[in-house]
Amino acid sequence: MEPPNPAGELELAAGLGRVYSLMRSLSLPRDLSMTTVSTLATLERLGPRRVTELAAFEGVTQPGMTQLVSRLEREGLAERRALPGDRRVVAVHLTEAGRAELARRRAAQAKRLAELLAGLPAADREAIAAALPALDRLAGAALGVPGTPNPGEHG
Repeated sequence: MEPPNPAGELELAAGLGRVYSLMRSLSLPRDLSMTTVSTLATLERLGPRRVTELAAFEGVTQPGMTQLVSRLEREGLAERRALPGDRRVVAVHLTEAGRAELARRRAAQAKRLAELLAGLPAADREAIAAALPALDRLAGAALGVPGTPNPGEHG
């Protein structure tokens, strides 16, 4: 394992920050907040979750997430349901309308990204595609996705 390179890590963090800003800029329309879209994506990725879990995942307060979930319910994008086996516990579920909304947004974002990628040389597009598996592992490790290797594990 190579020793840490603080300058290289700062450069990598700055570069990933620019990619994050790019992806945010491609997220149109802006009729839903980034936290709202992120919460829908979390429900899609991880399945039904309690409001307290969603608040922790999204870095917001529990009362703030409760308000957000109420809004998602009013808009038909999510719903609260009692968990089987323990009717006292309620989990937030993504609805089909919520899935469709995420798919619509991703399609629009992909279209805009494709237009940008088309302006890059083929070698750059190939390098970006080659980096995707490592970026997926990084994101999975950061989000605690089961089956994702921890940073530093090789394999």
